[in-house]
Amino acid sequence: MFRGAPDMRSVARGSLPDDLALAWTLKTDDAVRSSAAIAGGRVFVGSDDAHLYAIDLASGKEVWTFKTDDTVEASPLILDGVVYVGSSDGFLYAVDAATGTLKWKYETKDKILGAANWVASPDGGRKWILVGSYDARLHCVEADTGKAVWTLETDNFINGAAAVSAGKTVFGSCDALIHVVGVADGKETASIEAGAYIAGSAAMADGRVYVGHYEGELLCADLAASKVVWRYGDGETSFYSSPAVGDRAIVIGARDKRLHAVDRATGKPLWTFATRGDVDSSPVICGDKVVFGSNDGRLYMVRLADGRQVWSFETGKAVSASPAVAADRVVVGAEDGVVYCFGPKSAARPASSPRPSPGR
Repeated sequence: MFRGAPDMRSVARGSLPDDLALAWTLKTDDAVRSSAAIAGGRVFVGSDDAHLYAIDLASGKEVWTFKTDDTVEASPLILDGVVYVGSSDGFLYAVDAATGTLKWKYETKDKILGAANWVASPDGGRKWILVGSYDARLHCVEADTGKAVWTLETDNFINGAAAVSAGKTVFGSCDALIHVVGVADGKETASIEAGAYIAGSAAMADGRVYVGHYEGELLCADLAASKVVWRYGDGETSFYSSPAVGDRAIVIGARDKRLHAVDRATGKPLWTFATRGDVDSSPVICGDKVVFGSNDGRLYMVRLADGRQVWSFETGKAVSASPAVAADRVVVGAEDGVVYCFGPKSAARPASSPRPSPGR
């Protein structure tokens, strides 16, 4: 799933080598802004060509496609053999992960750009799917049937995904609020003023939530106290990226063309890494490294400790999607319509594929 787990901390298991090789590519018919998810030896990713793709992780061969009626920018969620994904056509789809056949679809009143999340029902007997929509509502639906459990209305678009932890779901909205909601009944227990609208997704860890907003601040809020603990940023850029939460550092991209790392406890700056384009892609922490894309057309890997570049790869078009990291592979889509998969040097690189840029 998007960001790896329901709390959306975006910390992948294992480690990555200092040098990656291109293993395979798969071309879709339009830009890929959807962030891939990996499960069961397959890659699941949407495209602006209105399709959801299932791709074999080992070979890069297309397994099946599923057509919606508009772009699929949302990241898929794979749960119990079913793929849940929203589309700009306003529907949340449940698709069999093995065959690509439709199980059900649930209609919202506007486009869905954020990823779906999931939570167990209070009795533990069922699973519920959570998804935000541009209809200004967070929707909770039965995973098996697609029937509505509850909805929560906000005052503006919900662009990102809702994080889940300890019986709460937390998300930002374009109403400039961080919403805290009990998952059992869908009742809002708190709303925290962010100061500007929130385009990205929140991450939760140890009773705190981390989220960036449009007017250039990364916020840390304490959920028990319902207040902002610290703010980072100069107010002169925008955060569309979602944060990754490490043991010490919070890492997030910004539209000042940089990746930022700040101290998790205090919000003090640790380092920044400059690219040549806006960083809307959300970073993934894997071991001692961070992987992320930039609108300069590159996928980067830098060291978590100091932000020094280890490796990069040039696609030629913006990489606004976020990478997925699993099983020693890194998968990301780009606005050239291509899904790229990288792995250890033993992975074969097609002769016609773009060449990686050397690290610095």
